[in-house]
Amino acid sequence: MFVVYFIIFSLVTFLLWGIDKYRAQARQWRIPERILLILTLIGGAFGALAGMVVFRHKIRKLYFWVLVGTACILHIFFLIFSRKF
Repeated sequence: MFVVYFIIFSLVTFLLWGIDKYRAQARQWRIPERILLILTLIGGAFGALAGMVVFRHKIRKLYFWVLVGTACILHIFFLIFSRKF
């Protein structure tokens, strides 16, 4: 069940990173960084990482790399240990 949760949040997060990159290039209203980071932390870490790489978005900001990388590691551990219980 948790796998489905992470897949859905990752897809949503990935799409929002792409939308934000498009809006940044078009100089339109942007999705706040706070929203992107919250989605990353509550389950969309893999989508955020994919969005960073595919869309080349937020790749110059070290704190995004650190936060997204840490969230990915935490989500991997959560998925591994949730299967044992």
